[in-house]
Amino acid sequence: MKRRIRKFIALGLMALVGITGCKNEKNEKVLTREIPFTKEGTLSLVRSTNDSLIATLDIEIAEGEYETATGLMYRNSMEENQAMLFIFDRESPLSFYMKNTQFPIDIIYLDKDLKIVEVYRDAKPFDPTPLPSRRPAKYVLEVNAGLVARWKLLPVDRAEFSRINN
Repeated sequence: MKRRIRKFIALGLMALVGITGCKNEKNEKVLTREIPFTKEGTLSLVRSTNDSLIATLDIEIAEGEYETATGLMYRNSMEENQAMLFIFDRESPLSFYMKNTQFPIDIIYLDKDLKIVEVYRDAKPFDPTPLPSRRPAKYVLEVNAGLVARWKLLPVDRAEFSRINN
């Protein structure tokens, strides 16, 4: 809990200063520090046809209003074994975009049972085009671009995750 509070305070301060940077007296851009990845759990992707493990990822969890609105925006990259899991209060049609996301990602929409309902591969950095789920989703998993293709994820595959107890 203390870790989450510290994270919210740090993110709030970074937002006040200007996450992507600010201008100094000479009107030069001064970059601030990148938002670091914070491991808050582990997620496994499972092949539904035979219950085999596809991949295991360290996850950062976004579930508050600010966290879900910001996501991976303003970050330069993410390690291959890292992902961001968005958790919403209820299952409904969702839509994400890449407006302030600096690196390509794959977006995986999951229903309330953590089954894959929609996938967008290679979402383009800085693209404001909406990427909607065509079916209701409760979770969204963002991973580095190319991983969905490498893993050969199918709409019937599923995820399982656990949180780290703080």
